[in-house]
Amino acid sequence: MTATTQSIEARIADELGVAERQVKAAVDLLDGGSTVPFIARYRKEATGTLDDAQLRTLEERLRYLRELEERRTAILDSVREQGKLDDALEARIRAAESKARLEDIYLPYKPKRRTKAQIAREAGLEPLAEGLLADPTVAPEAAAAAFVAPEGGVADAGAALEGARAILTERFSEDADLIGELRERMWRHGRLTARVREGKEEQGAKFADYFDFAEPFTDLPSHRVLAMLRGEKEEVLDLALEPEAAESTEATGPGPYERAIAARFGIVHRGRPADDWLAGTVRWAWRTRVLVHLQIDLRTRLRQAAEDEAVGVFAANLRDLLLAAPAGSRTTMGLDPGLRTGVKVAVVDATGKVAATATIYPHAPARKWDESLATLAELARAHGVELIAIGNGTASRETDKLAADLLAREPGLGLTKVMVSEAGASVYSASAFASQELPDLDVSLRGAVSIARRLQDPLAELVKIDPRSIGVGQYQHDLSEVKLSRSLDAVVEDCVNGVGVDVNTASAPLLSRVSGIGATLAENIVSHRDANGPFGSRTALRSVPRLGPKAFEQCAGFLRIRGGEDPLDASSVHPEAYPVVRRMARAEGGDVTTLVGNTKVLRSLKPADFVDEAFGLPTVTDILAELEKPGRDPRPAFRTAAFKEGVEKIGDLRPGMVLEGVVTNVAAFGAFVDVGVHQDGLVHVSAMSKTFVKDPRDVAKPGDIVKVKVLEVDENRKRVSLTLRLDDEPGKPAGERRGGRQAGVPQRREGGERRGQRGGRKDGRREGRRQDAPPANDAMADALRRAGLA
Repeated sequence: MTATTQSIEARIADELGVAERQVKAAVDLLDGGSTVPFIARYRKEATGTLDDAQLRTLEERLRYLRELEERRTAILDSVREQGKLDDALEARIRAAESKARLEDIYLPYKPKRRTKAQIAREAGLEPLAEGLLADPTVAPEAAAAAFVAPEGGVADAGAALEGARAILTERFSEDADLIGELRERMWRHGRLTARVREGKEEQGAKFADYFDFAEPFTDLPSHRVLAMLRGEKEEVLDLALEPEAAESTEATGPGPYERAIAARFGIVHRGRPADDWLAGTVRWAWRTRVLVHLQIDLRTRLRQAAEDEAVGVFAANLRDLLLAAPAGSRTTMGLDPGLRTGVKVAVVDATGKVAATATIYPHAPARKWDESLATLAELARAHGVELIAIGNGTASRETDKLAADLLAREPGLGLTKVMVSEAGASVYSASAFASQELPDLDVSLRGAVSIARRLQDPLAELVKIDPRSIGVGQYQHDLSEVKLSRSLDAVVEDCVNGVGVDVNTASAPLLSRVSGIGATLAENIVSHRDANGPFGSRTALRSVPRLGPKAFEQCAGFLRIRGGEDPLDASSVHPEAYPVVRRMARAEGGDVTTLVGNTKVLRSLKPADFVDEAFGLPTVTDILAELEKPGRDPRPAFRTAAFKEGVEKIGDLRPGMVLEGVVTNVAAFGAFVDVGVHQDGLVHVSAMSKTFVKDPRDVAKPGDIVKVKVLEVDENRKRVSLTLRLDDEPGKPAGERRGGRQAGVPQRREGGERRGQRGGRKDGRREGRRQDAPPANDAMADALRRAGLA
């Protein structure tokens, strides 16, 4: 079925491998204002149980295809106004299945500045061009003589031939089918090359692995593309997109692209008078128009593909960070490390309320170590502190040692220390919300509060920060802001609604991420709560200004009211389904309170007995599962890594050691792991499993507690190489241990191979080092530096 007859819904259904009715139902719900979390959880019957991942894909494709249709309509209108729209052209436009194909077809009709070809046509030279193309037996000079017209701007035969060439060049370069064919050939066979600009070697040292580099387009991972584009932007590298990896574009004789252009227009060199002129026109068209066009298109494709993958990495890491195990309602001390300015200390109680603050100076230049320990011990004792959260920024190593000393000197306090990512804490500290939330606290102390609360509940605290500032991605500052924001906002929305929100304790930023609630409604809910006290029931939310029936429908199931009037309000059962639960209770001869949490009774009920016109089997099954453990938190249980005693600095590490650590970040080339020596180690993708690993996140996620073996330690360069394969032998390059070379992972080249087709060293262990280091304000750079790779 072609795009001319296939609806958007049918096309998406084909792509997702689901029924068209499922897609149509989802589209109708989205168009009606429903959110993805609401549809995924509470409208399973309508969509045939499409999950949130399928719905997000559907939403993106719906946006793209609707934009495509809008552009198609605009193009049809434009060509129609020009009087050039015939049935055949309209059919081609309607059959275009991508924006690129649509623009290829539209190119000859796109309004543009007067070109040389247009000027030549106005001078009457089109018949000359058509004649030479149709009959190469005619001598070009002789044919051109008849078109000389000084008064019309054609001074001589040479000028006439130049105009004819311009006309044919434009025709060749605007043939949609030809351009599409050549673009795909160049994508399959071409390569991206990088060379250092003269005199930029020292200034651009971080891009050293790209000083002499070449790799096929189809082999380039996203982080390399983005690294080279950044190197070009910083005027360190010169990039070139070459059409063929195996042959030079300067080779003598027509290459495959020129031959393809000639074949498309029936140009064959047989020694006829016009054959040389036509071959020269093909060569001119290729080098001046077609190649430039393809290079622009493929550069855009490379960037977009790299951005899509980088956005995916960022979104996946953000999801893992937001859904990290919460420490829960435990009094926590947050330490925001600093040297000259001191370590900022904040104690927050079990509810996250600030109980005490202080600033200590244990490090140089003050070095008040014992005094600082005394202050921390006094605060911990006075407020019953259980956990110490230490920010992982500047001076974190020294501050972690301080906390370790406190634990050793005061074992009776029963403290546990945990390193916490402080990415974005400074952004929060200076934000308007932080000023409103902590008005009496100095900006410098707010970061310590945020660090403590992040340990208690990562999701509740991190939603206060722009997701882009959390920084768990690759090259985030080089990505499209619109694309990144849309993806990250979707992740935050899915995470918040997946966990659920206590409406009586949640902050406005957290409430604003709940389905159907924006910033204004969130503020209204908080204001109503402050003025009237806690909400006693979900129905009481209807009294919040501007929270109408649609907003209530969307948000009610995700908001929790604990200890309220109705026990179901503490669960994820939607109020619209309460009658179903009450029917279940009546069937058992009791009430809702006797049903909730009663596993034996709930498992004896048959879901099919409670299906009706409004609620089908999927929803009833979900309700029974929820009633067993109402309001359960889907996040994992909180635990901390047990760092090995006596292993506190990189010099304590020895190859062969097996240690427990925490995954701090995951990139396309592997995972960074904190093993307690204040220097993250890198587990390269080739050392993550005995089998091929396509995506490192299939093996490890930020926050995971893992066991690793130390393979190599370079104390001078502060580099630690780790493996998740505990039977690996230390001292060998990642790709050569036990499992041999991993397919798809670049490895070390020897001798002349090291600067061959790909140019430059591509050893798997160097993947993502200096050449991949983002600037200082990117958290991936922090991870690279902590691993000694930047």
